[in-house]
Amino acid sequence: MADERGRIFIEPAQYTDLDRWHAVATEMRAEGPLHRVELDDYDPFWAVLGLPEIMEIEKNSDVFTNAPDPVAMSKRPSASDRQASPVNTLIQMDGDEHRAHRQLVNDWFKPGEIKKLSDQVALQAKRSIDEMAAKGGACDFATDVAMNYPLRVILDILGLPEDQFPKMLRLTQELFGDGDPDFQRAGEDDQAMAVIMDVITLFTGINAERRENPTNDLATVIANGEINGTPLEDMDTYGYYLIVATAGHDTTSNAVGGGMEALLEHPEQLTKLMGDPSLIDGAADEIVRWVSPVKHFMRTAQQDYTLAGGQEIAKGDWLLLSYQSANRDERVFADPFTFDVTRADADKHLGFGFGRHYCLGAHLARLEIRALFRELIPRLDSIELAGTAEQTASVLVSGPKRLPVTYSLKA
Repeated sequence: MADERGRIFIEPAQYTDLDRWHAVATEMRAEGPLHRVELDDYDPFWAVLGLPEIMEIEKNSDVFTNAPDPVAMSKRPSASDRQASPVNTLIQMDGDEHRAHRQLVNDWFKPGEIKKLSDQVALQAKRSIDEMAAKGGACDFATDVAMNYPLRVILDILGLPEDQFPKMLRLTQELFGDGDPDFQRAGEDDQAMAVIMDVITLFTGINAERRENPTNDLATVIANGEINGTPLEDMDTYGYYLIVATAGHDTTSNAVGGGMEALLEHPEQLTKLMGDPSLIDGAADEIVRWVSPVKHFMRTAQQDYTLAGGQEIAKGDWLLLSYQSANRDERVFADPFTFDVTRADADKHLGFGFGRHYCLGAHLARLEIRALFRELIPRLDSIELAGTAEQTASVLVSGPKRLPVTYSLKA
């Protein structure tokens, strides 16, 4: 008999009720860190719920590969039906290919380089809170602050003209939120592919411009990149723009929005931050642990393998790595369902993944989260939820899509 609980991992609407989602995941974790999910309308997979088990799988990236299907879908295409994607990104790559492509931009995202962006990011944070102040004490924090702020940062870094920012925001929402009625395109059979082609169109001009007139921005690094001495083809560069502009924005916006929601739900933690803003640096990791913006990635076993706990995985098995579950693993985090801005081991979370596929933009995301709350918290007199928070229906990346608040800010 199929265990219907497995639907929490692969149906977008399941992620809109986080209390229920976590209740089911907690029940399943109590039975074991891995569960075989077999449903009539989905290909079978292992749901990996425990943090140590996910870390072991991520460490063995030659055994457990991203390819051929790195994200959940109802039915995997057969080898004969599988069509090559016109644009490949890092999440679709493994081994030497992944290593070479990641190295192209890796230096740009190292801590020392990201630190150089501190002033630029702080200015965008101030701009966002100034706009919040100008709204007169009421706004939707998700749409007015959390979604705009990281988008401005990443597109500023890439050099996209600001008049294109709203279009890029919509494309990001459509790409990651295609399971949410608010972000679905009418009449599209393959929304993801349509969005990808629109992103390509958006960045075509920048790509050509940075080849003609190089600057010191990230778009220049991408446009003029080489792999093993060979210049990148246009379609390869678009893969970089796609992953940086979308994942680099949407994950952070969901962390910022979800972090604000957590502080509203735990006002004693907000009081702590207001009393001691120096706690914000550590709180950033607790926010990522709590929100877990990236819900999962899939891995395919390339050989038979036995995990440290004794679970046998067969060659060809498909595994869903549930980061949202792992970040509440009772074996790792004391009182995992307590949101604690002073949590000493919050940085053990898997919100940025682990191993070879660790999030390229993790240092930038931390910088952005810290900068936004460093700007907001000292200016905050009060803030309250002014309606119902709503979550995006998405199995891959999600967080609050609506977070109405009322507040009082210092000038």
